[in-house]
Amino acid sequence: MNGLVRYFGVHEAGSTVRREVVGGVTAFATMSYIVFVQPAVLHMAGMDFGGVLVATCLSSAVACFLMAFLSRYPFALAPGMGENFLFVFTVCMAMKFSWQAALAIVFISGALFVALSLFQIREKVLDVFPSCLKDAIGPAIGLLIAFIGLQWSGVVVLNPSTMVSLGNLRHGAPLLALFGVLLITTLMARNFRGGILVGILATTGLGLLTGVIPFKMEQVTPSFSTFFQLNFSELWANPTNALIAIALFFFLDLFDTVGTLVGVSSQAGFLDKDGRLPRAGRAFLADALGTCVGALFGNSTVTSYVESAAGVAAGARTGLATLVTGLCFIAAIALAPVVALVGQDIGPQYYAAMNIPGPVPPMHPAVAPALIVVGMLMLGGLKKIQWDDVTESLPAFMTVALMPLGYGITEGISAGCISFVAIKCCTGRHREVHPVMAVVALALAGRYAFLVGS
Repeated sequence: MNGLVRYFGVHEAGSTVRREVVGGVTAFATMSYIVFVQPAVLHMAGMDFGGVLVATCLSSAVACFLMAFLSRYPFALAPGMGENFLFVFTVCMAMKFSWQAALAIVFISGALFVALSLFQIREKVLDVFPSCLKDAIGPAIGLLIAFIGLQWSGVVVLNPSTMVSLGNLRHGAPLLALFGVLLITTLMARNFRGGILVGILATTGLGLLTGVIPFKMEQVTPSFSTFFQLNFSELWANPTNALIAIALFFFLDLFDTVGTLVGVSSQAGFLDKDGRLPRAGRAFLADALGTCVGALFGNSTVTSYVESAAGVAAGARTGLATLVTGLCFIAAIALAPVVALVGQDIGPQYYAAMNIPGPVPPMHPAVAPALIVVGMLMLGGLKKIQWDDVTESLPAFMTVALMPLGYGITEGISAGCISFVAIKCCTGRHREVHPVMAVVALALAGRYAFLVGS
């Protein structure tokens, strides 16, 4: 322990071992909802529930260890919200890649991020995307996640006439999910650490007591079934979609990481007088390596979590806290039966009671509140958009509107890129368009013209 204290510079950072431990546990409590959400999401792509659970815990732990020892910062990592839905709905369902091929795509995007970190060309890549799209993509993904959460809760249901409509709010499932949303947000308003985790567990308990969630302790065997299952051969069969998917994962991870590291560092006082983060390259490298490890283990993009700010608020100042968070993820594997109970799909029962014909989407009323609240929190970036400048607000609006309505992250980003180049050129402001951005927009427009729907 003394060696770790010296390595991480705990005393030099004005911290103590106790503060670091408390900060690490606090960070885990605020982000541990991913242990419940990730298996439920990736299971829709045909992945083994127990395998995803182990992959989530171990890839998060390894990524935390990498961040701890390479950067010595209290930045915790886990599979990112948004990237997991991109993995399932866009890459597997829309682009028709198998989950093994999707893992290969995630691995390639992570390898590109590693190269970006090693050669320190991060700023040049970020210059390609305009600020209106950078600020809109996160909220758009948040709106899609919240929409899926509303579907999983039964608050929003399928409707043959209007596509979607309000569900039966007298039924136990949507009422249970709305209770979870109210509980989580109340705890957050009172600055209670781990409010999302408490909300998930409390909602599950109430669901079991009321019979909305069946008490079926299904045997979930933690396994390594998703480990080292990458399939690169499918990418050659559909190179266009593969390149688009790689680019999407790459840029989403880049945006997430930059925003998280800057935001948490600002709160913790890590930035120097010029607003730069010392050892930033090491932090980016750890994040990128975490993505590669996550793909090898069988997971969507592993990225830095903004919930690390909770650990910082609890006193964490060094990588020792991140090490503690990683150990907590390993311990969470023992919760496999509880995770399976929380993630039960009650869609068939709900839609049968509602007499709604057609395909039955999944419903997870205990997990849905976490999606709704996380999606709501992701909307904060919209305040940065220049809404009074139509050449900035139109691309942002198209991104935010078409991502949930088009039910695809690709659709939202494509609409934003194309509309940005179009409106800038039509208003004589083409000099504000990066040449690479123009090429990207033309390629995406060509995809709709010649590939989509063919």
